[in-house]
Amino acid sequence: MEDEMVEIPRYFICPISLQIMKDPVTAVTGITYDRDSIEYWLSTADEVQCPVTKQPLSKDSGLTPNTTLRRLIQAWCVANANYGVDRIPTPKPPLSKSHVVKLLRNLKSPELYSMSLDALHLIANENEKNRVCLTEAGTTGVMISLITKLSKENRTRNPAGLSQALRILYLIWLTVPEKKNIAKFKDDHEFIDSLLWVLGSDNILIEDDKISEVQTLAILVLNMFIEVSTTSVLERLKFEFFKQTVNMLRKRTSPQALKATLRLLIDVCPWGRNRMKIVEAGAVFELVELEMNGLEKNVSELVFSLLAHLCSCADGRSQFIKHAGGIAMVAKRMFRVSPGTDDRAVHILSLIGRFSATDEVVGEMMRIGAVSKLCMVLQVDYAPHLKKKAREILKLHSKVWNNSPCMPLYLLTK
Repeated sequence: MEDEMVEIPRYFICPISLQIMKDPVTAVTGITYDRDSIEYWLSTADEVQCPVTKQPLSKDSGLTPNTTLRRLIQAWCVANANYGVDRIPTPKPPLSKSHVVKLLRNLKSPELYSMSLDALHLIANENEKNRVCLTEAGTTGVMISLITKLSKENRTRNPAGLSQALRILYLIWLTVPEKKNIAKFKDDHEFIDSLLWVLGSDNILIEDDKISEVQTLAILVLNMFIEVSTTSVLERLKFEFFKQTVNMLRKRTSPQALKATLRLLIDVCPWGRNRMKIVEAGAVFELVELEMNGLEKNVSELVFSLLAHLCSCADGRSQFIKHAGGIAMVAKRMFRVSPGTDDRAVHILSLIGRFSATDEVVGEMMRIGAVSKLCMVLQVDYAPHLKKKAREILKLHSKVWNNSPCMPLYLLTK
């Protein structure tokens, strides 16, 4: 017999989801709801009020488990099992702040350390609500201190718990509303140094994890940390920071790590002498090599964005034209990735053509097709500023390029 033929008692139904309640809880207004539904309602509504009575509620309104109703629903499910009704399992009790605090204290005990860290990871991995609770209990600060301590004490041996601590921190910071909690530690240079140690330590033993997986976690956490760092931190980043992050481009540990590294370098580019330090660390060569191997669209956009930043300084342009495939790579990728990449490509060619245009470079631009691509920019539907930039560079070297078949006079005089 079909389960829709079974009459469901109306007080088993959640007023919000209109489904049988799995974890009934009663609000201060006396109305019972399914826990997930009312908690989502309270967390997302602009003006929080009881959906049934319209009485005002606070976002942290207490919700009392209605165990009597839950048992009635479970008994009814069992009684109607022959009609295809599944029994509702007894819900797990909500995570309490006191339980998290106890686990954090247990980290100080050698006997309980590993078990407590595993438990914290399972809690963080379960849902966003748990991650909020972990944050409120002070887990962020404890994990930062633990990672810093492990990096100092375990330079040559197995740093037990490092990968778990990084995972917990990453999962907590994935919870967008809690990103403000990272800002409390935004001036912690020691923590940055600890993450750089992980990125540069290819030979340490990391429990059952591959070092590449742990380094991916480290660059993801570092990227999140840099996003909220103060100007004073961003302007005082050591050369080791750029050495290790550029080395992550070279390692190509994972697509996730590559994107995080590119975003991180783009974010720090404008501050202090960071652009020069990135160039000095060898980023230009690595970016050209990366793009020559073919990348996903969103990764190519990041590569071209960073290259455009670096080519705005003389040393960056010098490194770019020293790479035998630099100009050819930019020309080849134009019109093949996205309008955003084309914008950056024209900007790069414009910088090279205006400030680094030796006879050899100008000749190479025509020989490998960069000139014809700039001509195409003028003929297709592109933004006026992009057409203007392409026309300016074509005019600048028109005496050399005027014999090119792709350089009709009207393109330069329009």
